[in-house]
Amino acid sequence: MKILAQISRVVVGLLFIFSGLIKLNDPVGTQYKLEEYFEVFATDLPAFHDFFMSLVPLALYFSVFLCTAEVVLGIALLVGYKPRTTSWFLLAIIIFFTFLTFYSAYFNKVTDCGCFGAAIKLTPWTSFGKDIFLLILILIIVYYRKNFNPMPTGIIVMLSTVASLGIAFYALRHLPVLDLLPYRVGASIPAQLKPSEPLRYKYIFEKDGKTQEFEQYPSDTTLVFKDMVVLNEEAKPKITDFKVWNDEGDFTEETFKGSKLFLILKNFTDINTAALPGISKLINSVKSKGIQPLILTSGSSEEIKGFLTEHQLTVPFYYVDATVLKTISRSNPGLWLLKDGVVKGKWHYNDTPSAEVVTDLVK
Repeated sequence: MKILAQISRVVVGLLFIFSGLIKLNDPVGTQYKLEEYFEVFATDLPAFHDFFMSLVPLALYFSVFLCTAEVVLGIALLVGYKPRTTSWFLLAIIIFFTFLTFYSAYFNKVTDCGCFGAAIKLTPWTSFGKDIFLLILILIIVYYRKNFNPMPTGIIVMLSTVASLGIAFYALRHLPVLDLLPYRVGASIPAQLKPSEPLRYKYIFEKDGKTQEFEQYPSDTTLVFKDMVVLNEEAKPKITDFKVWNDEGDFTEETFKGSKLFLILKNFTDINTAALPGISKLINSVKSKGIQPLILTSGSSEEIKGFLTEHQLTVPFYYVDATVLKTISRSNPGLWLLKDGVVKGKWHYNDTPSAEVVTDLVK
């Protein structure tokens, strides 16, 4: 069993480090997941509605803390730093994660827990199973913690804490170092709106109390339809909710024509207005270079019109779902450059490019 404890220590340590680093690369993504959980709990537990809603503004701080804790605890476990304290902290955090994934799976809420960020997508029950597996390994570690020789490795733990916070700070001040989202630079948006191959289905029917499955839709009218399942899930479109519109109608296909520089305004409550003078200068410069500037927002018509007037911007605006805008840009405002539907550039407001850089990217 001591060998099993050592194997458990290595497996848990590596998984925690991997999970934490993936999420530290994109702490805003984890923030959105935590906000979603808080809002779900506020709805499902009305007696605690105000408490959970009060946590929403703190979601980013919780995100950085949890992601940093995963990395630091994983490293502390591997190097043998204070095994007693480390093992109990690991147990506490895995119980917390197991509760969240069980809640997601059982009640079908927050169906993508974001356990490994955007790198690996797990179904709710798979996420729960993964956490049960880790819980068992951590219980073994807790039981055999006295067999781990404590080592004076505090400097390693301290450096890992500083490095983890540095990664999170960089991602918040700029953009994720590794963009794993479908709207990343180099991705074709029109291509991802279509299946990579024709979708194949399995049709499930019932007759005389017996379940029958067909790969072609049956003509027998006595069969009772139960379900339709996609057989080649990997071929499904990577993007299903990208839609652009205004008061005149759908504009989605137009966004894929020519060179377009989008100013992303996710909302008007936490927008960084200090960056707007530089962005406004960029927009005015690219107009004369054959690049069409447009605004994408999830705000109301009144909000965007008031915003344009206040900041003296003369740019056409279009609506996009708020969740889609959060996926496209982790900053508010953000810049997103497309040429014929292919992403050529994406910038945080702290990294607003020059007109020359933008022009070179769409040549």
